[in-house]
Amino acid sequence: MNSGSILKNSTIFLCGLLGLALCGCRPHDFPQYPANYREFAYVANAGSGTVSIYDVVNVRLDRELAVGTNPTAVVASPSRNEVYVLNAGDGRGPGSLAVLDTVKNAVAALIPLDRHPVSLEVSADGATAYVANAGANSVSVIDLAARRETARIGAGDQPAVARISADGKTLVVANRGGNSVSVIDTPSKQPRASFTGCPGASDAILLPDSTKAFVACSGGHQLMVLALARSARPATAQASASPAVPDRLETLLDVGHAPVHLAIKPDGGEVFSSNQLANTVSEIYNSTDEVGDTFTIGDGPVRSIVSADNSRLYVANGNSQYVTIYSIDDGKRQGSVHVGDGPSAMAFSTAGHLLFVTDQRSGDVAVVRTATRSLFTVLPAGKTPTAIAVKSYKLP
Repeated sequence: MNSGSILKNSTIFLCGLLGLALCGCRPHDFPQYPANYREFAYVANAGSGTVSIYDVVNVRLDRELAVGTNPTAVVASPSRNEVYVLNAGDGRGPGSLAVLDTVKNAVAALIPLDRHPVSLEVSADGATAYVANAGANSVSVIDLAARRETARIGAGDQPAVARISADGKTLVVANRGGNSVSVIDTPSKQPRASFTGCPGASDAILLPDSTKAFVACSGGHQLMVLALARSARPATAQASASPAVPDRLETLLDVGHAPVHLAIKPDGGEVFSSNQLANTVSEIYNSTDEVGDTFTIGDGPVRSIVSADNSRLYVANGNSQYVTIYSIDDGKRQGSVHVGDGPSAMAFSTAGHLLFVTDQRSGDVAVVRTATRSLFTVLPAGKTPTAIAVKSYKLP
Protein backbone atom coordinates (compact mmCIF):
# COMPACT_ATOMS: atom_id res chain seq x y z
CA MET A 1 0.00 0.00 0.00
CA ASN A 2 1.44 3.41 -0.98
CA SER A 3 1.78 6.38 1.34
CA GLY A 4 -1.21 8.15 -0.26
CA SER A 5 -3.51 5.23 0.49
CA ILE A 6 -2.21 4.99 4.06
CA LEU A 7 -2.83 8.72 4.59
CA LYS A 8 -6.32 8.47 3.08
CA ASN A 9 -7.26 5.48 5.23
CA SER A 10 -5.86 7.16 8.34
CA THR A 11 -7.90 10.27 7.61
CA ILE A 12 -11.08 8.22 7.16
CA PHE A 13 -10.35 6.37 10.41
CA LEU A 14 -9.79 9.61 12.35
CA CYS A 15 -12.92 11.19 10.89
CA GLY A 16 -14.86 8.10 11.86
CA LEU A 17 -13.59 8.32 15.42
CA LEU A 18 -14.47 12.02 15.52
CA GLY A 19 -17.95 11.29 14.19
CA LEU A 20 -18.50 8.61 16.82
CA ALA A 21 -17.29 10.97 19.51
CA LEU A 22 -19.63 13.73 18.37
CA CYS A 23 -22.56 11.35 18.06
CA GLY A 24 -21.77 9.94 21.46
CA CYS A 25 -21.65 13.29 23.26
CA ARG A 26 -24.34 15.29 21.48
CA PRO A 27 -27.37 13.49 23.05
CA HIS A 28 -25.95 14.33 26.47
CA ASP A 29 -25.03 17.92 25.65
CA PHE A 30 -27.92 19.08 23.46
CA PRO A 31 -31.66 18.37 23.45
CA GLN A 32 -33.10 16.07 20.82
CA TYR A 33 -35.71 18.18 19.03
CA PRO A 34 -38.76 16.92 17.11
CA ALA A 35 -38.90 17.80 13.41
CA ASN A 36 -41.51 20.52 13.90
CA TYR A 37 -39.66 22.30 16.74
CA ARG A 38 -38.35 25.81 16.19
CA GLU A 39 -36.35 28.07 18.50
CA PHE A 40 -34.72 31.41 17.77
CA ALA A 41 -32.79 34.05 19.67
CA TYR A 42 -33.47 37.67 18.71
CA VAL A 43 -30.80 40.32 19.30
CA ALA A 44 -31.49 44.05 18.93
CA ASN A 45 -28.56 45.90 17.35
CA ALA A 46 -28.89 49.53 18.44
CA GLY A 47 -26.11 50.79 16.18
CA SER A 48 -27.35 49.25 12.94
CA GLY A 49 -31.15 49.43 13.29
CA THR A 50 -31.49 45.69 12.89
CA VAL A 51 -32.32 42.46 14.70
CA SER A 52 -30.02 39.46 14.32
CA ILE A 53 -31.96 36.18 14.40
CA TYR A 54 -30.18 33.01 15.52
CA ASP A 55 -31.32 29.44 14.95
CA VAL A 56 -30.92 27.92 18.43
CA VAL A 57 -31.44 24.33 17.24
CA ASN A 58 -28.52 24.52 14.82
CA VAL A 59 -26.63 27.30 16.67
CA ARG A 60 -26.13 29.59 13.69
CA LEU A 61 -27.09 33.02 12.38
CA ASP A 62 -30.37 32.72 10.47
CA ARG A 63 -30.80 36.30 9.19
CA GLU A 64 -30.67 39.99 10.01
CA LEU A 65 -33.77 42.20 9.73
CA ALA A 66 -34.08 45.97 9.51
CA VAL A 67 -36.60 47.05 12.18
CA GLY A 68 -36.17 50.79 12.86
CA THR A 69 -33.90 53.42 14.41
CA ASN A 70 -31.96 52.48 17.54
CA PRO A 71 -33.62 49.22 18.66
CA THR A 72 -32.86 48.90 22.38
CA ALA A 73 -35.25 46.30 23.81
CA VAL A 74 -36.76 43.01 22.68
CA VAL A 75 -39.38 40.81 24.38
CA ALA A 76 -40.92 37.50 23.30
CA SER A 77 -44.67 37.02 23.53
CA PRO A 78 -45.72 34.40 26.09
CA SER A 79 -48.89 33.58 24.13
CA ARG A 80 -48.29 34.18 20.42
CA ASN A 81 -45.56 33.41 17.91
CA GLU A 82 -44.37 37.00 18.03
CA VAL A 83 -41.42 39.03 19.28
CA TYR A 84 -41.59 42.77 19.98
CA VAL A 85 -38.70 45.14 19.30
CA LEU A 86 -38.61 48.64 20.78
CA ASN A 87 -37.08 51.30 18.52
CA ALA A 88 -35.97 54.23 20.68
CA GLY A 89 -35.49 56.57 17.73
CA ASP A 90 -33.02 59.45 17.76
CA GLY A 91 -33.67 60.35 21.41
CA ARG A 92 -35.77 63.41 20.60
CA GLY A 93 -38.65 62.34 18.37
CA PRO A 94 -41.10 59.45 18.51
CA GLY A 95 -40.10 55.81 18.47
CA SER A 96 -41.89 52.66 17.36
CA LEU A 97 -42.64 49.07 18.26
CA ALA A 98 -41.82 46.47 15.63
CA VAL A 99 -43.85 43.25 15.72
CA LEU A 100 -41.95 40.24 14.37
CA ASP A 101 -43.71 37.12 13.11
CA THR A 102 -41.46 34.36 14.49
CA VAL A 103 -42.74 31.71 12.06
CA LYS A 104 -41.78 33.80 9.03
CA ASN A 105 -39.08 35.77 10.88
CA ALA A 106 -40.32 38.95 9.25
CA VAL A 107 -41.67 42.32 10.39
CA ALA A 108 -45.47 42.00 10.64
CA ALA A 109 -46.34 45.49 11.93
CA LEU A 110 -44.87 48.78 13.14
CA ILE A 111 -46.69 50.62 15.95
CA PRO A 112 -45.91 54.34 16.47
CA LEU A 113 -44.95 55.43 20.00
CA ASP A 114 -44.28 58.56 22.04
CA ARG A 115 -40.93 60.40 22.34
CA HIS A 116 -37.80 58.41 23.14
CA PRO A 117 -39.21 55.08 24.38
CA VAL A 118 -36.56 53.21 26.37
CA SER A 119 -38.06 50.08 27.93
CA LEU A 120 -40.58 47.42 27.03
CA GLU A 121 -42.65 45.09 29.23
CA VAL A 122 -45.30 42.53 28.20
CA SER A 123 -48.06 41.28 30.50
CA ALA A 124 -48.11 37.63 31.58
CA ASP A 125 -51.08 36.88 29.31
CA GLY A 126 -49.34 38.45 26.31
CA ALA A 127 -52.21 40.84 25.63
CA THR A 128 -50.65 44.16 26.62
CA ALA A 129 -47.30 45.91 26.32
CA TYR A 130 -46.10 48.78 28.51
CA VAL A 131 -43.52 51.20 27.15
CA ALA A 132 -41.65 53.76 29.26
CA ASN A 133 -41.23 56.96 27.23
CA ALA A 134 -38.25 58.83 28.68
CA GLY A 135 -38.77 61.82 26.39
CA ALA A 136 -42.44 62.29 27.26
CA ASN A 137 -42.56 61.32 30.98
CA SER A 138 -45.23 58.76 30.20
CA VAL A 139 -46.01 55.08 29.85
CA SER A 140 -47.73 53.86 26.68
CA VAL A 141 -50.24 51.01 26.96
CA ILE A 142 -50.29 48.89 23.79
CA ASP A 143 -53.03 46.46 22.74
CA LEU A 144 -50.85 43.86 21.02
CA ALA A 145 -53.71 42.07 19.25
CA ALA A 146 -55.10 45.32 17.83
CA ARG A 147 -51.58 46.64 17.15
CA ARG A 148 -52.29 50.09 18.62
CA GLU A 149 -51.72 52.33 21.60
CA THR A 150 -54.79 52.51 23.83
CA ALA A 151 -53.62 54.84 26.62
CA ARG A 152 -50.82 57.04 27.90
CA ILE A 153 -50.24 57.26 31.63
CA GLY A 154 -48.28 60.06 33.24
CA ALA A 155 -45.11 59.06 35.10
CA GLY A 156 -42.18 60.91 36.69
CA ASP A 157 -39.26 62.61 34.99
CA GLN A 158 -37.49 60.41 32.42
CA PRO A 159 -38.95 56.99 33.23
CA ALA A 160 -36.33 54.30 32.65
CA VAL A 161 -38.38 51.11 33.10
CA ALA A 162 -41.99 50.08 33.71
CA ARG A 163 -42.59 46.65 35.27
CA ILE A 164 -45.94 44.89 35.49
CA SER A 165 -46.86 42.63 38.42
CA ALA A 166 -47.67 38.96 37.80
CA ASP A 167 -51.32 39.53 38.74
CA GLY A 168 -51.53 42.39 36.24
CA LYS A 169 -52.84 44.91 38.77
CA THR A 170 -49.75 47.06 39.40
CA LEU A 171 -47.21 48.86 37.23
CA VAL A 172 -44.01 50.07 38.91
CA VAL A 173 -42.11 52.80 37.06
CA ALA A 174 -38.53 53.83 37.89
CA ASN A 175 -38.05 57.52 37.00
CA ARG A 176 -34.34 58.08 36.44
CA GLY A 177 -34.53 61.84 35.98
CA GLY A 178 -37.00 62.35 38.81
CA ASN A 179 -35.10 60.17 41.31
CA SER A 180 -38.46 58.62 42.09
CA VAL A 181 -40.76 55.62 41.68
CA SER A 182 -44.35 55.76 40.41
CA VAL A 183 -46.88 53.05 41.26
CA ILE A 184 -49.78 52.80 38.79
CA ASP A 185 -53.08 50.93 39.13
CA THR A 186 -53.36 49.15 35.79
CA PRO A 187 -57.13 48.41 35.75
CA SER A 188 -57.92 52.11 36.11
CA LYS A 189 -54.69 53.32 34.44
CA GLN A 190 -54.32 55.87 37.23
CA PRO A 191 -51.31 56.73 39.44
CA ARG A 192 -51.67 55.14 42.86
CA ALA A 193 -48.57 56.31 44.73
CA SER A 194 -45.23 58.06 44.28
CA PHE A 195 -42.00 57.68 46.24
CA THR A 196 -38.99 59.99 46.15
CA GLY A 197 -35.45 59.43 47.38
CA CYS A 198 -34.20 56.94 44.78
CA PRO A 199 -31.42 58.77 42.89
CA GLY A 200 -31.06 57.65 39.29
CA ALA A 201 -33.84 55.04 39.55
CA SER A 202 -32.89 52.69 36.73
CA ASP A 203 -34.40 49.23 37.16
CA ALA A 204 -37.19 47.47 39.04
CA ILE A 205 -38.22 43.92 39.74
CA LEU A 206 -41.41 42.55 41.32
CA LEU A 207 -41.86 39.37 43.33
CA PRO A 208 -43.86 36.57 41.67
CA ASP A 209 -46.63 36.92 44.26
CA SER A 210 -47.05 40.65 43.38
CA THR A 211 -46.55 41.77 47.00
CA LYS A 212 -43.28 43.67 46.75
CA ALA A 213 -41.08 45.68 44.38
CA PHE A 214 -37.34 46.32 44.45
CA VAL A 215 -35.98 49.40 42.65
CA ALA A 216 -32.31 50.04 41.84
CA CYS A 217 -31.18 53.59 42.69
CA SER A 218 -28.19 53.69 40.33
CA GLY A 219 -27.20 57.24 41.23
CA GLY A 220 -26.33 56.08 44.74
CA HIS A 221 -25.77 52.79 46.52
CA GLN A 222 -29.21 51.60 47.59
CA LEU A 223 -32.27 49.62 46.61
CA MET A 224 -35.74 50.93 47.43
CA VAL A 225 -38.12 48.23 48.67
CA LEU A 226 -41.85 48.86 48.29
CA ALA A 227 -44.68 46.84 49.78
CA LEU A 228 -47.44 46.90 47.17
CA ALA A 229 -51.08 47.59 47.97
CA ARG A 230 -53.52 44.83 48.79
CA SER A 231 -57.26 45.09 48.34
CA ALA A 232 -59.66 44.62 51.24
CA ARG A 233 -60.77 41.02 51.67
CA PRO A 234 -64.41 40.30 52.55
CA ALA A 235 -65.31 38.91 55.95
CA THR A 236 -65.90 35.20 56.43
CA ALA A 237 -67.85 33.28 59.04
CA GLN A 238 -64.64 32.67 60.98
CA ALA A 239 -62.89 36.03 60.59
CA SER A 240 -63.63 39.70 60.24
CA ALA A 241 -62.93 41.62 57.05
CA SER A 242 -59.30 42.50 56.30
CA PRO A 243 -58.66 46.19 55.62
CA ALA A 244 -57.07 47.44 52.43
CA VAL A 245 -53.31 48.02 52.70
CA PRO A 246 -51.83 50.93 50.69
CA ASP A 247 -48.51 51.00 48.86
CA ARG A 248 -45.72 51.91 51.26
CA LEU A 249 -41.98 52.31 51.49
CA GLU A 250 -40.70 49.28 53.35
CA THR A 251 -36.98 50.06 53.54
CA LEU A 252 -33.83 51.23 51.75
CA LEU A 253 -31.06 48.65 51.45
CA ASP A 254 -27.36 49.45 51.14
CA VAL A 255 -25.80 47.39 48.37
CA GLY A 256 -22.89 48.81 46.35
CA HIS A 257 -22.17 51.91 44.29
CA ALA A 258 -24.30 52.29 41.13
CA PRO A 259 -26.74 49.35 41.24
CA VAL A 260 -27.84 49.27 37.60
CA HIS A 261 -29.66 45.95 37.15
CA LEU A 262 -31.73 43.52 39.21
CA ALA A 263 -32.25 39.79 38.67
CA ILE A 264 -34.43 37.37 40.61
CA LYS A 265 -34.38 33.63 41.15
CA PRO A 266 -37.20 31.87 39.28
CA ASP A 267 -38.57 30.66 42.62
CA GLY A 268 -38.67 34.26 43.88
CA GLY A 269 -36.34 33.53 46.76
CA GLU A 270 -33.62 36.13 46.30
CA VAL A 271 -32.88 39.26 44.29
CA PHE A 272 -29.40 40.06 42.94
CA SER A 273 -28.18 43.61 42.38
CA SER A 274 -25.38 44.30 39.88
CA ASN A 275 -23.40 47.19 41.37
CA GLN A 276 -21.49 48.54 38.38
CA LEU A 277 -19.05 50.99 39.98
CA ALA A 278 -18.35 48.77 42.97
CA ASN A 279 -17.56 45.69 40.83
CA THR A 280 -19.84 43.69 43.12
CA VAL A 281 -23.13 41.81 43.23
CA SER A 282 -25.39 41.91 46.30
CA GLU A 283 -27.72 39.08 47.29
CA ILE A 284 -30.97 40.20 48.93
CA TYR A 285 -33.30 37.93 50.89
CA ASN A 286 -36.82 38.90 49.88
CA SER A 287 -38.64 37.61 52.93
CA THR A 288 -36.58 39.63 55.42
CA ASP A 289 -35.36 42.55 53.27
CA GLU A 290 -31.77 41.85 54.25
CA VAL A 291 -28.58 41.98 52.21
CA GLY A 292 -27.22 38.49 52.71
CA ASP A 293 -23.87 39.12 51.09
CA THR A 294 -22.06 41.48 48.73
CA PHE A 295 -19.26 39.83 46.79
CA THR A 296 -16.66 41.03 44.30
CA ILE A 297 -17.58 39.62 40.91
CA GLY A 298 -15.78 41.36 38.00
CA ASP A 299 -15.04 44.61 36.18
CA GLY A 300 -18.24 46.66 35.83
CA PRO A 301 -21.09 44.15 36.27
CA VAL A 302 -24.08 45.38 34.25
CA ARG A 303 -26.43 42.39 33.91
CA SER A 304 -27.09 39.08 35.62
CA ILE A 305 -29.37 36.11 35.08
CA VAL A 306 -30.25 33.09 37.23
CA SER A 307 -30.47 29.53 35.88
CA ALA A 308 -33.88 27.84 35.82
CA ASP A 309 -32.89 25.49 38.65
CA ASN A 310 -32.06 28.49 40.89
CA SER A 311 -28.48 27.25 41.39
CA ARG A 312 -26.25 29.62 39.39
CA LEU A 313 -25.97 33.34 38.76
CA TYR A 314 -24.31 34.45 35.51
CA VAL A 315 -22.94 38.00 35.58
CA ALA A 316 -21.91 40.04 32.52
CA ASN A 317 -18.98 42.31 33.38
CA GLY A 318 -19.36 45.17 30.91
CA ASN A 319 -15.84 46.58 31.25
CA SER A 320 -14.24 43.25 30.40
CA GLN A 321 -14.57 40.21 28.17
CA TYR A 322 -15.89 37.88 30.85
CA VAL A 323 -19.08 36.40 32.25
CA THR A 324 -18.62 35.29 35.85
CA ILE A 325 -20.48 32.30 37.27
CA TYR A 326 -21.53 32.32 40.92
CA SER A 327 -22.85 29.27 42.79
CA ILE A 328 -25.83 30.52 44.80
CA ASP A 329 -26.09 27.49 47.07
CA ASP A 330 -22.35 27.35 47.79
CA GLY A 331 -21.93 31.12 48.05
CA LYS A 332 -18.79 31.23 45.91
CA ARG A 333 -17.56 31.92 42.40
CA GLN A 334 -17.26 29.00 39.98
CA GLY A 335 -15.00 30.77 37.51
CA SER A 336 -15.46 32.95 34.43
CA VAL A 337 -16.05 32.38 30.72
CA HIS A 338 -14.11 34.46 28.16
CA VAL A 339 -16.70 35.86 25.75
CA GLY A 340 -16.58 38.96 23.51
CA ASP A 341 -15.79 42.56 24.39
CA GLY A 342 -18.36 44.38 26.55
CA PRO A 343 -20.81 41.61 27.51
CA SER A 344 -24.23 42.92 28.51
CA ALA A 345 -27.64 41.32 27.87
CA MET A 346 -28.02 37.55 28.29
CA ALA A 347 -30.67 34.88 27.70
CA PHE A 348 -30.88 31.12 28.16
CA SER A 349 -32.10 28.73 25.52
CA THR A 350 -35.47 27.20 26.40
CA ALA A 351 -33.81 23.97 27.57
CA GLY A 352 -31.17 25.93 29.47
CA HIS A 353 -28.24 24.17 27.81
CA LEU A 354 -26.97 27.36 26.15
CA LEU A 355 -26.48 30.92 27.37
CA PHE A 356 -26.42 33.66 24.71
CA VAL A 357 -24.38 36.75 25.62
CA THR A 358 -24.49 39.99 23.62
CA ASP A 359 -21.10 41.71 23.34
CA GLN A 360 -21.62 45.42 22.72
CA ARG A 361 -18.12 46.52 21.79
CA SER A 362 -17.08 43.57 19.64
CA GLY A 363 -20.49 43.38 17.94
CA ASP A 364 -21.10 39.66 18.36
CA VAL A 365 -22.96 37.06 20.41
CA ALA A 366 -21.10 34.50 22.51
CA VAL A 367 -22.72 31.11 23.04
CA VAL A 368 -21.85 29.44 26.35
CA ARG A 369 -22.47 25.78 27.17
CA THR A 370 -23.96 25.75 30.65
CA ALA A 371 -23.16 22.10 31.36
CA THR A 372 -19.43 22.66 31.00
CA ARG A 373 -19.44 26.41 31.73
CA SER A 374 -17.35 26.99 28.61
CA LEU A 375 -17.52 28.99 25.38
CA PHE A 376 -19.17 27.00 22.58
CA THR A 377 -18.92 29.51 19.72
CA VAL A 378 -19.13 33.20 18.81
CA LEU A 379 -21.66 34.38 16.21
CA PRO A 380 -21.66 37.68 14.28
CA ALA A 381 -24.19 40.40 15.17
CA GLY A 382 -24.89 43.97 14.06
CA LYS A 383 -23.48 47.14 15.61
CA THR A 384 -23.88 47.52 19.38
CA PRO A 385 -26.07 44.52 20.27
CA THR A 386 -27.96 45.60 23.39
CA ALA A 387 -30.87 43.26 24.09
CA ILE A 388 -31.91 39.65 23.54
CA ALA A 389 -34.98 37.41 23.78
CA VAL A 390 -35.55 33.73 22.98
CA LYS A 391 -38.74 32.29 21.49
CA SER A 392 -39.55 28.59 20.92
CA TYR A 393 -42.60 26.90 19.42
CA LYS A 394 -43.79 23.90 17.45
CA LEU A 395 -45.24 24.07 13.97
CA PRO A 396 -48.69 22.48 13.56
